Amino acid sequence: MKKPWLTLLLLVLLLPLSQAQDDKFKALFMYNFTKYLEWPSAKQKGNFVIGVYGGSPIINELNIIAQKRKVGAQQIVVRKISDASQFKDCHIVYVPESRSSRIDEVMQNCSGKGVVLITDMPGMAKTHSGINYIKIDGKQNFEINKKHLEQQEIKINSALLSLGIAVE
Repeated sequence: MKKPWLTLLLLVLLLPLSQAQDDKFKALFMYNFTKYLEWPSAKQKGNFVIGVYGGSPIINELNIIAQKRKVGAQQIVVRKISDASQFKDCHIVYVPESRSSRIDEVMQNCSGKGVVLITDMPGMAKTHSGINYIKIDGKQNFEINKKHLEQQEIKINSALLSLGIAVE
């Protein structure tokens, strides 16, 4: 009689750890993407800004990275963005699945501004983003759309293309 309750309790306790682990991996992926991407020269000065649209636990993980790392010589600054017009100063904009219904508005505000759009919803790399997080066999992976990145004047190292799943 006690075993089903114990099993249920363990499952409930482990669920948040699984999501926290996903956020940690996504934040590490995001930082590592910067090693394979080159932004336009105008974006290589000042702080390196990562904008997160709406609330997401990934902000905490990104802030941990920002305290210890830089992108080249640029300090990393993580911003919680509540209005799509605030994306223009960002280098990376992360749109969690909960905000994917507003992706057209995000794209409109990022277009032509040297912003890498990273999403977290199936199919987004084909239609909107440069990079999209996916899970394959329970493991975190990503899709990459070279055309979308090049439209933002982002140069891509071929090694990044070989690490992800290329989509068009």
